[in-house]
Amino acid sequence: MSDNIFNPTHQETNTSNKIVAGLERISEAFKVLLWEKAKLLGLSPIQIQILIFINYHKIEFCNVSHLAKEFNVTKPTISDAVKVLVNKGFIKKVYSTSDSRSYAIQLSDSGKAIVTETENFAHPLKKQLNGIDNEDLESTFKTLSKLIYKLNQIGVLTVQRTCYACKFYQKNDNQHFCNLLEKELHNSEIRIDCGEFEQKV
Repeated sequence: MSDNIFNPTHQETNTSNKIVAGLERISEAFKVLLWEKAKLLGLSPIQIQILIFINYHKIEFCNVSHLAKEFNVTKPTISDAVKVLVNKGFIKKVYSTSDSRSYAIQLSDSGKAIVTETENFAHPLKKQLNGIDNEDLESTFKTLSKLIYKLNQIGVLTVQRTCYACKFYQKNDNQHFCNLLEKELHNSEIRIDCGEFEQKV
């Protein structure tokens, strides 16, 4: 009998199966919350994700090629979303001085206003987490951050900016250390999306 993750009988005796099935349900909740917000504002989920992303990340990440990798979709999908957002006046293209075909994306003032309206879509998830014991939260985060790193290592997640893959990160005797910040890191201080991340060679 094969080890089928989504077979409830197999889940009874395999904790990893139960966790994967649980992550699938949480993924569904995330999609439902995002869709609800998208429909309310006449946008698509990917358009909302693009707006929120470019609001918080360096301009070198805010181009079609990187956004396609970031969200694991095709460049044409991102290009179509960008075209709609430009037409709605939520973003503007900033063309390269060295290549007139290359451009980065920035939010307009109305785009920033939309982000304020949309970025709370995941708050119902956070609200439920706020009611969980802090020790359990730290243990869950430790597992998730390792899982994200491992999925990136095998190519399932094409982009990640966690400490574990950063050139500034090192681990000595089970202690995390950031050479950029020049400080030891607790498990709760490991970052999922670090603004200073530089890929380890």
